[in-house]
Amino acid sequence: MEDRIERLEAITAEQERTIEQLNEVVYEQQKQLDELEKLFNIMARKFKELAEASEMETSDVPPPHYGG
Repeated sequence: MEDRIERLEAITAEQERTIEQLNEVVYEQQKQLDELEKLFNIMARKFKELAEASEMETSDVPPPHYGG
């Protein structure tokens, strides 16, 4: 009986270590996801600004077939 209890305690301790390791991995991945989301939002904003600037620049230029 005592051996079974010790075995269960060892299994429980190993599971607790595994859960802690997994928790650390999830935490680090969440930090990475947060950083990637920030970068994505910055890039999306810059892309939108560039697209709007490009539209403004091309709207003032007559098409090439006008032969200006």
